[in-house]
Amino acid sequence: MTAMANPTEAFEVPEEVRAFAEKGVLQARDNYAKFKEAAQDGNGAVEAVFNAATKGAHAYSAKLLDFGQANTNASFDFLQALVGAKSLSDATELWSTHTRNQFGTFAVQAKELTELTQKIAAETAEPIRTGASKLFQPTV
Repeated sequence: MTAMANPTEAFEVPEEVRAFAEKGVLQARDNYAKFKEAAQDGNGAVEAVFNAATKGAHAYSAKLLDFGQANTNASFDFLQALVGAKSLSDATELWSTHTRNQFGTFAVQAKELTELTQKIAAETAEPIRTGASKLFQPTV
């Protein structure tokens, strides 16, 4: 019954088990630190994506407003010229010229919007690409 008198003497953890447990705790701490860093980097990447998307949406909206204003001004100029036409052939010529010009303008505007959209998509995806490359880098 002397073994029961002092419980700490009755149970001793072998050194191998103790070393294994300590190694497991150290690995768990290391993994937690890596996970925490990855989560923080992920949050930063998400914030950067939203910032880039917001900036891109603003640029796109501004471009659309510029185009709308230019197209509206062109339409008013056309109407003013049309009112001043002296004959049906003059009005037809004005109409034809305006239509040709607007088709050319629309083509240029569509090209600009396409290029802007591609730029916005690339800028928005960049933080994701950067974050993913950091996340999946081999550890040395």
